[in-house]
Amino acid sequence: MNEIIIATQNAGKAKEFVQMFLPLGIEVKTLLDYPHLPDVEETGTTFAENALLKAEFASKQTGRPAIADDSGLVIDALNGQPGVYSARYAGLEKNDQANNEKVLSEMKDVPEKLRSARFTCVLAVSFPDGRTPILVEGTCEGSIAFEKTGDHGFGYDPLFIPKGYQITMAQLKPEEKNAISHRANALKKLQAVLPELAGEQIL
Repeated sequence: MNEIIIATQNAGKAKEFVQMFLPLGIEVKTLLDYPHLPDVEETGTTFAENALLKAEFASKQTGRPAIADDSGLVIDALNGQPGVYSARYAGLEKNDQANNEKVLSEMKDVPEKLRSARFTCVLAVSFPDGRTPILVEGTCEGSIAFEKTGDHGFGYDPLFIPKGYQITMAQLKPEEKNAISHRANALKKLQAVLPELAGEQIL
């Protein structure tokens, strides 16, 4: 079985990647499997810069191809915030509840028709043999709810209503979310430019 490193210590993201790669016959390991490695400081100003930083670090440290995801919530009424600062929007401790509460507070006077938003994900693939890294982007359009609803998922899922739905991402079953999410859409693009993920043996 092929093996690939997912450069994340986020248990929620790790679980989603395992579920996404399972049908492809690719074994997923994450930085949770390498507890001695430090967390990478995300100093980039874009999703792409941060994804590339994490992928290159993981590939160099493990000697394996590595995929890194940098993703976040982009809210039009907040001029694109929280954006690349999504995980730390309410503080450096990466608290999902605090982040959600901050968004709800900032959006409390925004009418429904102006609550458009999207989840954005950039996937970067870095190779230990020095090949040029690959970058792809996926999005999931939707809007911001007026209150948190749902117990599935993580991050801003309880606030985000995907386009065409009347419920939040956190109310969707995992397999439903994985079919429409920004991460899933980015992975589909990655499969198109990296045939290895469609079954060829090179990883």
